[in-house]
Amino acid sequence: MKKILILGSRGQIGSHLLNFLKKKNYKVYEFDLVNNKSEDLRINNNQKLLSYIKKADFVFFLAFDVGGSVYLKKYQNSYSFLMNNISIMKNTFELLYKEKKKFIFATSQMSNMIYSSYGVLKRIGEDITKSLGGISVRFWNVYGVEEDMEKSHVITDFIIKALNKKNILMLTNGDEERDFLYADDCCHGLKIVMNKYDIFKNKNIIDLSYGKYTKIINVAAIIKNLFKKKGIDIKVIKGEKNDQLQKNKKNTPNTYLKKYWKPKFSLEQGIEEVFNFYFKKN
Repeated sequence: MKKILILGSRGQIGSHLLNFLKKKNYKVYEFDLVNNKSEDLRINNNQKLLSYIKKADFVFFLAFDVGGSVYLKKYQNSYSFLMNNISIMKNTFELLYKEKKKFIFATSQMSNMIYSSYGVLKRIGEDITKSLGGISVRFWNVYGVEEDMEKSHVITDFIIKALNKKNILMLTNGDEERDFLYADDCCHGLKIVMNKYDIFKNKNIIDLSYGKYTKIINVAAIIKNLFKKKGIDIKVIKGEKNDQLQKNKKNTPNTYLKKYWKPKFSLEQGIEEVFNFYFKKN
């Protein structure tokens, strides 16, 4: 049985991947600061991390100090954000290099956005991953059920606002476009990259995206319609600002993975899955 280590197993993607791989009968090791202070990747010479990497056959390096647009706007230029992520990468990459492990580094489609500190950090991670012979998987706005509301992303944020306040107060005018991928589809794609590692490693970077851009205002409209079906009227309130985070830059994903994988969930289906979870919980 393949033994898999997920660094950042309680994060937005890591928590979904953990459950997904367990259902596929893999032996999965969790590692996340939320579980225990000893699982802090910022700790130099972390012997617990070393022991987990040693016994793992494959490592998913998903851990990062990151969140949705609100979190990034607030923290990405702060000293603590920058140093947290530098420490996480330094300590983890050193042990992956030492133990010669096969691994996937979670990067972002923002990695070419030099005006974003987060994007620059991810680009550095991509270069280090390439030097170690690993694979960088570039994520494009993965969404799903989330645990940490301080770091929540736009779809979760809109649903929670609608549940609590009966309105969706947007931070922008909603004209910016994003390429959204449902978490289950993301996990399926990651599993394929892992299992076909030797095929993909020469590509260096694999884009994991749905392949279609949608305006944020249209995302709000989808959520509003789901509430309407429940007999609840939700107001969508547009902000006045343009997108200040990504400056509405639209990257084109590579298609290396498309030969082996395609998403099963449309944006409407994925949003409805997330909506149903929070609606029942509320």
